[in-house]
Amino acid sequence: MKDADNILIRSVDGRAVIAVKVVPGSSRDKVIGALGDCVKITTSAAAERGKANAAVARTLAKAFGVSLRDVRLIGGQSNPRKEFLIIGLTVDDCRRRLGKL
Repeated sequence: MKDADNILIRSVDGRAVIAVKVVPGSSRDKVIGALGDCVKITTSAAAERGKANAAVARTLAKAFGVSLRDVRLIGGQSNPRKEFLIIGLTVDDCRRRLGKL
């Protein structure tokens, strides 16, 4: 991914927390790229009852090569800008993996 170094990724207890901008109701679930300091992710799921949040968690798990249970929404439940905790990866691990997308 181009501009992966601009993505806001912080460390919390040795785990990575990444900023995400979600665009629900799109044609497919996909990591689009950097949007400012966020990773922009589109999802075909609707922004209702947590459907889009669950779809984004699945997309992040696939992109980072971790289990779905290792991706947790920790901020922005009803906001397009969210924060996800990635368990098992450091900030550097996330940046490397984003750079390969």
